[in-house]
Amino acid sequence: RKDEFKCDLVASWTVQVGDLDQALHLWRYTGGFTSIDKCNALLAVDKVYQQLLQERGNYLRSRHLQYLLAFSYWPPIEPRKGKNLYEIRSYSLKPGTMIEWGNNWARAINYRRNNDEPFAAFFSQIGRLYNVHHIWCYSSLQARKETRESAWRSPGWDECVAYTVPLIREMHSRILIPASFSPTQ
Repeated sequence: RKDEFKCDLVASWTVQVGDLDQALHLWRYTGGFTSIDKCNALLAVDKVYQQLLQERGNYLRSRHLQYLLAFSYWPPIEPRKGKNLYEIRSYSLKPGTMIEWGNNWARAINYRRNNDEPFAAFFSQIGRLYNVHHIWCYSSLQARKETRESAWRSPGWDECVAYTVPLIREMHSRILIPASFSPTQ
């Protein structure tokens, strides 16, 4: 039955710093919106899934879903070795600025590849619009600090930041820890 769903769990995390009591799950759908439609139709008639939804609802404060597309300039998602933590930096952009954001980050990402920290970057297609999520991988909070300081010492990084900051309406950063069952550790 799993073969019918055409989706894979990429990662599951819990928030360690930021809005606590949250879990984030990243799924990859093979086949785009057609696969999403099929998955939703299958889940709508799956009795076990429907029962889980009903039972789980008693413990949830809220839920949020977005359908995202990856930025083409970001490296492909690769499994990471060892014990890692992740940072998701979520940006709410001013309407009409997504192309400018993408063009600036196509340059800026080159300043952040030194320690293999880029994990994924997405922009919203359905759900909260004008949202961007950058996910970074670090071995520790100290490694995060050193990596970010190194970027600021690189000539050109400050210029990229200066171009993107005016495009942002709101920004949040959360530190994530992989769940034990997450394919991404």
